[in-house]
Amino acid sequence: MDQVMPGGPGPADGRGGHPDGEAPEGHEEPAPVVAVVGRPNVGKSTLVNRILGSRQAVVADTPGVTRDRVAYDATWRGRAFTLLDTGGWEPSVEGSESLAARVAAQARVAVEAADAVLFVVDAVVGVTDADAAVAAVLRRSRKPVVLAANKVDDAPGEPAAASLWSLGLGQPVPVSALHGRGSGDLLSGAPTSASPAC
Repeated sequence: MDQVMPGGPGPADGRGGHPDGEAPEGHEEPAPVVAVVGRPNVGKSTLVNRILGSRQAVVADTPGVTRDRVAYDATWRGRAFTLLDTGGWEPSVEGSESLAARVAAQARVAVEAADAVLFVVDAVVGVTDADAAVAAVLRRSRKPVVLAANKVDDAPGEPAAASLWSLGLGQPVPVSALHGRGSGDLLSGAPTSASPAC
């Protein structure tokens, strides 16, 4: 998962990295940060729990349960990283005074703070206007993005993920956060599926 979880900042990124990629003695590089974003009720927190291997993020069928960014320490194949769970991102409400607008602002802050982004989309519903708007923000961010086509519970459901290519973020990775199907592929396949958004 090298592209999604960079080994550490380099000398040109302004964060004081070491040219050889190793931290000076006595100094630990911060763990890479992966933000999990998407519109409400696509299964972000369920996927976060699947990655963590335990139920830490609050999950409910009601949209809007997750409202703030919540950081979790995680590891994948011995590599530590920080996973940022976010509330549902509805770009159409940004700029208003509503709770949904504040939640959307938190998601945008999470993307800015992240080294990489895991963008979760409901493959059964397909691309919505909100998904397209979030994808546009992610392309402009130039952060590496993994596109998780969630709710693909079995092989016959995989063709539904193909429609997500239209988001312009690379190959969608079919997963079922609820059942665990494909969640390992999501992280293992990241070097080929995550690419800086254009």
